[in-house]
Amino acid sequence: MVRTVRTTSTATAMAAVLATAALGLAPHQAQAAPATTTAAVTVAPEASPDLRFHDIPGSGGITLKGNVFTPAGALPGVKYPLIVLPTSWGMPQIEYIVQAKKLADSGYVVVSYTSRGFWLSGGEIETAGPADTADVSAVIDWALANTAADAEHIGMGGVSYGAGISLLASASDQRIKAVVALSGWADLIESIYSGRTQHLQAAGLLGGAGFLTGRPGPELQQILGDFLGSKLDREPQMIEWGKKRSASEKVDRINANGAAIMLGNAWGDTIFPPNQYAKFFEELTGPKRLELRPGDHATAEATGLLGLPNDTWTNAHRWFDRYLKGERNGVDTEAPVQIKPRSDGGYEGYADWKSVGSGGAEKLMLSDSEHLFTGVDSGANGGVVLLSNLLDQFFQAPPTASIPLLPRAFAAVWQSPRYAEDRRVRGTVRLHTTVTPTKSDGTFVAYLYDVGPLGIGKLVSNAPYTFHGKPAGQPFGVDLELFSTAYDVPAGHRLAVVVDTVDPLYIEHNPTGAQLTFSSPRTDPSYLSVPLREQ
Repeated sequence: MVRTVRTTSTATAMAAVLATAALGLAPHQAQAAPATTTAAVTVAPEASPDLRFHDIPGSGGITLKGNVFTPAGALPGVKYPLIVLPTSWGMPQIEYIVQAKKLADSGYVVVSYTSRGFWLSGGEIETAGPADTADVSAVIDWALANTAADAEHIGMGGVSYGAGISLLASASDQRIKAVVALSGWADLIESIYSGRTQHLQAAGLLGGAGFLTGRPGPELQQILGDFLGSKLDREPQMIEWGKKRSASEKVDRINANGAAIMLGNAWGDTIFPPNQYAKFFEELTGPKRLELRPGDHATAEATGLLGLPNDTWTNAHRWFDRYLKGERNGVDTEAPVQIKPRSDGGYEGYADWKSVGSGGAEKLMLSDSEHLFTGVDSGANGGVVLLSNLLDQFFQAPPTASIPLLPRAFAAVWQSPRYAEDRRVRGTVRLHTTVTPTKSDGTFVAYLYDVGPLGIGKLVSNAPYTFHGKPAGQPFGVDLELFSTAYDVPAGHRLAVVVDTVDPLYIEHNPTGAQLTFSSPRTDPSYLSVPLREQ
């Protein structure tokens, strides 16, 4: 029986099915291409590329359900660059049908496959574990033996789960020369456990989709249960599990292998926030590119999967063309960091991530002491996973709160003066403060708002922070990075820092009756550091 999951991923899958039907594509068995050593790229533009569905041997003896696009008019003996596309979490092999056809139109052999443990592919969900990266190598081996793929020009790509697998595979398989990793992760722990806080909605969505569309393995079930159950005694094991699945832990091997890496993400990604991608980008030493845009998880790429014009996919194709075909299309001469603010502005280019806030940091001093009762949602929150930042992407409508009406017993509020000129926030906002708890454990969430003349605040960024084992009644310092962003605060508005203790996005660890005090000692003042674009 085929099971479905009611998420945005399902909508994309259905659209891909309709696109497949519109193209008149049907599964049939393929014939192995004759082995040759010819290296050339020829495409008949008036014809359609050939699509065939295959059972592809994966690692450990399992079968992966896949499909292969071959360029139209491919001649016997001619070799073409190969692109391998593992599917996203919970998605079937037709996810990339539209983009795979476009790539084949331009002269690529494209192999896409359903990641192990999902839908009709064999095995269990390993969450980008060693078996998944071994699958990539097995798929490449199969493609070289059974298609017109060129062994010297191999690329990897994908969205979300496919992006994470692609990055990890580039550390283990030296044959991979180019990677396009969209809406993925480089640091799994920093993604869903930042600030030592479980990202509840993100983990719940992934876990639910995994059970609905696949077969989670016993290790994943154990980790997910420990994670959502807040089993602190299992925290070291959870962190070690995440590190094994993080490309940031393998960056030396990725650099040694030398693949050209393109990373793309959205400012409001509620599953894999952009900070961890930016940090990973800075550690790469080979050809690299980082693109950040408005939106939420995989929403920046979604229209391209449906065949609509899409900047992300356009640049992905340019990246492959440059590093697999050797085309001089200019993508390598552009500024390697390309960001689009959450406004009507166009793209801004920077030499590196450190240059994004090149206008310097403005400090908002948080001088007043604030005392909070925990366990009550003040009304300030980060919104709903996938939905809230999707609205921001298309309608510039992020989560809002009435700052004057926030209950001060449950929300600490500091505000800047009204600005006479625009403030162009770029990069990672940092909070430094001193916290005194009445209990040894606790959670708080920091928010930055753009506050208009009527007191309505639009969310600029947020981040959670959790502590355990702190002595009750003793102050301790906190340095917290909010999620990176690019936001223009209009003249006449002000910035507001809000801290409360409950947010539906996160699991909170505040004991009943706990209270928190935020202070600004004279010897260690509290402040918010806001990076700005150079005027």
